[in-house]
Amino acid sequence: MSELKLYDYWRSSAAYRLRIALNLKGLDYTSEAVNIAPGADEHLQEGYRALNPQMRVPTLEVDGRRSGQSMAILEWLDETYPDPPFFPADSWARLQVRAFADIIACDIHPINNLSVLIKLRKELGQDDAGVGEWYRDWIIRGFTALEEMAEPHKGYAFLFSNEPSLADICLVPQMANARRYDTDLSQFPRLVEVDAACQKVEAFAKAAPDMVKPK
Repeated sequence: MSELKLYDYWRSSAAYRLRIALNLKGLDYTSEAVNIAPGADEHLQEGYRALNPQMRVPTLEVDGRRSGQSMAILEWLDETYPDPPFFPADSWARLQVRAFADIIACDIHPINNLSVLIKLRKELGQDDAGVGEWYRDWIIRGFTALEEMAEPHKGYAFLFSNEPSLADICLVPQMANARRYDTDLSQFPRLVEVDAACQKVEAFAKAAPDMVKPK
């Protein structure tokens, strides 16, 4: 078994994905907090830059080797520790899982990332109301598509099967972000239903921001 270390920030949704995934795989890992909050900016310091040239969280260290980018790490985890799998057996179902996850990871999350929100405030002069409107707009656009994609599979306990997949791993942190910015989720009943089902799974519950927030 490799020695795993996660460079983490409690509120980072990308790091949240990895906490869920590591828990689902039943892997032991150590965690080191990297405070990326404005004013702390530990991710911008040279010590962390030496670990991750992109200066973002998360970073996963495996036996002294390090990699960033949560989606790439999630695929590596599934390839290296295949049980339980993050993808269904059917190839078309796997495509649907990847497409769902990528809407979150590639279309919603990057536009609402901390660096973007800082630019909106500091360089474009947006106040809390303006930033909140920006954030919710992109969530609603993405969730509208995700709800439609999830609806045909509502007979399952989770998004695309009766076991959590990569899609569920990506959905739950984004749902937490949506609630943090007071997004009206009533128009997304299937997403809300799946999120609630995930919260009953210990691997998801233990990874939640409030469970890992520094005291």
